[in-house]
Amino acid sequence: MTQYPKRLIEVDLPIKRISAHARREKSIRHGHISTLHIWWARRPLAACRAVICAALWPDPVDENCPQSFRDLATEYINNFAKKAIAINSDLSKNCSTEIWNKWQVLAKPENQLNSHNPQHWNILRNSLLDFISDFANWDNSTQPDYLETSRNLTQAAHEALGGIPGTKPLVVDPFAGGGSIPLEALRVGADAFASDINPVAVLLNKVVLEYIPKYGQQLADEVRKWGQWVKEEAEKELAQFYPKDADGSTPIAYLWARTIICEGPGCGAEVPLMRSLYLCKKSNRNIGLRIIPKPEEKRVDFEIIEKHKNKWVVADNPEIEVKNPSFDGTVKRGSATCPCCGYTTPVASVRIQLKARQGGANDARLFCVVTNKVKIQGRFYRLPNEQDLEAVKKASLELKKRVNQHTGELSLIPDEPTPPQGRSFRLESYGIDKFGDLFTYRQNLALTTLARLVQEVGNKLANDNDSGFAIAAQTILGMGVSRLSDICNSLCMWQNTKTQVCHAFTRQAISMMWDFAEPNIFADAAGNYYVTLTTMLEVIRAFSIIATSGQTEQFSANYHSLPNESAQGFITDPPYYDSIEYSDLSDFFYVWLKRTLPKTIGIPFEDELTPKEEECIVDPNRGKDKAYFEQQMGKAMAEGCRIVSPEGIGVIVFAHKSTSGWEAQLQAMIDAGWTITGSWAIDTEMGTRMNAMGTAALASSVHIVCRPRTFDSALIGDWRDVLQELPQRIHEWMPRLASEGVVGADAIFACLGPALEIFSRYSSVEKASGELVTLKEYLEYVWAAVSKEALSMIFSNADTTSFEEDARLTAMWLWTLSTGNIDNSDTSETETDDEDDETSSKTSKTGGYTLEFDAARKIAQGLGAHLEQLTRLVEVKGSTARLLPVSERTQYLFGKEESQAPSKTKGKKGKKKEVEQLNLFAVLGIPETEEDTDWGEKTVPQLGNTTLDRIHQSMILFAAGRSEALKRFLVEEGAGNDQRFWGLAQALSGLYPTGTDEKRWVDGVLARKKGLGF
Repeated sequence: MTQYPKRLIEVDLPIKRISAHARREKSIRHGHISTLHIWWARRPLAACRAVICAALWPDPVDENCPQSFRDLATEYINNFAKKAIAINSDLSKNCSTEIWNKWQVLAKPENQLNSHNPQHWNILRNSLLDFISDFANWDNSTQPDYLETSRNLTQAAHEALGGIPGTKPLVVDPFAGGGSIPLEALRVGADAFASDINPVAVLLNKVVLEYIPKYGQQLADEVRKWGQWVKEEAEKELAQFYPKDADGSTPIAYLWARTIICEGPGCGAEVPLMRSLYLCKKSNRNIGLRIIPKPEEKRVDFEIIEKHKNKWVVADNPEIEVKNPSFDGTVKRGSATCPCCGYTTPVASVRIQLKARQGGANDARLFCVVTNKVKIQGRFYRLPNEQDLEAVKKASLELKKRVNQHTGELSLIPDEPTPPQGRSFRLESYGIDKFGDLFTYRQNLALTTLARLVQEVGNKLANDNDSGFAIAAQTILGMGVSRLSDICNSLCMWQNTKTQVCHAFTRQAISMMWDFAEPNIFADAAGNYYVTLTTMLEVIRAFSIIATSGQTEQFSANYHSLPNESAQGFITDPPYYDSIEYSDLSDFFYVWLKRTLPKTIGIPFEDELTPKEEECIVDPNRGKDKAYFEQQMGKAMAEGCRIVSPEGIGVIVFAHKSTSGWEAQLQAMIDAGWTITGSWAIDTEMGTRMNAMGTAALASSVHIVCRPRTFDSALIGDWRDVLQELPQRIHEWMPRLASEGVVGADAIFACLGPALEIFSRYSSVEKASGELVTLKEYLEYVWAAVSKEALSMIFSNADTTSFEEDARLTAMWLWTLSTGNIDNSDTSETETDDEDDETSSKTSKTGGYTLEFDAARKIAQGLGAHLEQLTRLVEVKGSTARLLPVSERTQYLFGKEESQAPSKTKGKKGKKKEVEQLNLFAVLGIPETEEDTDWGEKTVPQLGNTTLDRIHQSMILFAAGRSEALKRFLVEEGAGNDQRFWGLAQALSGLYPTGTDEKRWVDGVLARKKGLGF
């Protein structure tokens, strides 16, 4: 069997430090690729940069590592260490303190690495990993010493591994998407070949990999010049539709509400659909609206109110105080409540009314105008006036005139159909069936004007420059219009905490927005075309340091154009099963790009919409199921295996919370001929994102490392040998992950790499009977091995077999939902889209801890537990399983019936209720204070059947303030005499999420331990 040297990524990776840089990068905007144009689930550059370096560079400790690489790597690292500690060195400021101290030691003459001393090889490996972890820092991505050293190491590795001198290793990404992977391949000194089936993705990659490296700052200067021209020409045409105020103030945003007619008996009033009446909600400033019903006129008026000191007053007349104003909107879960009569028009009727008006954006109610004043900082709010309404009317008439006069292959306003109702687009039921319906008349007028002017620039440039440069400049100007469309549409909300317009794609979906914000595209605020373009120019400047161009093509990953064994790295971030419908989402931008891009760009923008048929995702609307995904992904993975050289390497990025998604991806890889050699979970997501709350959604993207399976390794594996090796591999891997902060669902999926290395090294695995073992069956054993290993880590000093199945399952369940010691504290207001608010059951306020049912079943099975026998602990509904919160187990644990529950305010008339403390006992028919009853003095609850039951009983007693009952329960009834009780309680304290009631309650019980003599 041929032995190739292992790469660094196959033996180690500083994932904790890389993850910190990846998380930080989420908040970086200036010069970041994300500000060039939107793409969904784009990989953080930090993670891509680190992974590509570790995948291309050999492990110097490996016995098969070429000595020539050790020699050069030693030289480069020694030189880097000297530069890092040099006096007045810029490099020293870029190193982390911990790693700079290491460079300080290494730079001393007596500590210089010797590539021929085997004892130094491990230090060299660690030095390379230290370099990678600091290079992942965004601040170091353009630092010359990091760039030079990384490129030297990449070239040394390539030639040492058999690459032709003078050539570079080729990294291929057939699902290039937003371009992070090929961009970072170029940065670290490799060649990059990026392809995608989606023309919008291909366009983004073409700009990043070809236009910017080729034209650099010259391109930025040209785009800035012509962008200014476009702005000035557009302002000449459109300024009348965005008039300034009489006092010179500039409107920066117009706040609108869609409306319906109240269907209450005899009412018929116009109801503005509004989520909230707050206009500004900051710690030092609060401004809102007060609705004034006018039932006789069948309408409502508005009044702006402001908080002065500790009271609300009318903004225009501060002498008038407003008592206890309500800032609740008129719409909730899609149903609209009329301020005039109080009748609630149901969501179905709201939809019918809006559907008849194509979503109702063009006859919405303008309720507020936000302005900037001359030489006065801050935002100012006023009610709309006649000038505002007249400007909107004039804009609609001008647009109608232009539509009638328009000639050309494409309609002036995008008339391409929006996608059917699905995960990505949820607008069909509101009558928004053309992309033009997403924009108001004034927005369509502005965007079509900018699109026309960009085309005019293209004609001027084509006459005065080489065609390639002209195409590049027009393309970026056109992308500016496309980007502007994301913040200049009728689905943008007003962020009252930041007092700015927020773009539509805050999520990977588009859904209804009842009240929306329209920016002034010429104001100095979010939504300004030239400001948008300026942020894109910062990207060009930042990436001009990459002088080598890559190659970009449009085609399916299933049919790659490269010849056999031509690439050294197959590194890609494929679609995540059913997570994102890229083609449907990208159509939003495609319809504008096809109206602004040059015809000679070389990317097909002639079709009505982006390609759908061959897109590799699960999409029930188009008949694409798990089998389809597996088949298509299998073809793509097989193509990757074909084009990678025998000694090459693959890294597949994947993140999905469903076991079916993982099974489909892994099956495709194994069937395609890949042997999986490792996996690393790099935290690339923000823990405060909406879908992460209270579920087992991955915080990390798992990077699956793989090699092409060679013919001489196409052996048949023995099932008994595989099962014998599996627990040991998991035992070696999980503590390593835990030391890097990888726990919970992240750790489970990160264990798949080493587990699958055992299975995938064989062409097939057979049982003694000759029966083939399927991947699905093997993964059941993997889950079991992971569950058992996790449990032994949770109870590090205890015999896990002594705990009953409910305790084992609860501990493992909570561990699966944990996310490590990452600071996810974010006090900013989380906004949900209105469609979720209206239709989703998953946003239920019900407590508990939710897992995908199949994941829960696998965990339980691995621990010898059965969900169907644990109905007092776990609730299963459809495809989800919920671990019941302790509060919901009260009746079961104390044997009381809900029918006995008294009034919660019994005996407390006129007195304010205590916060939550006694809510648990309301369902038990127990009076509210211990003094009111002998409960807890003469009687205590009967001991629960299991250790977990007894801990939950004690937690409930603590929560209710029953200190005497708790003492008798633990001491006299003997619950505290069982050491398993305290061991499990301690473990649960570490597992319950910080800030939860359960965490507080179990800590309260543990605090009594010493005082009670245990």
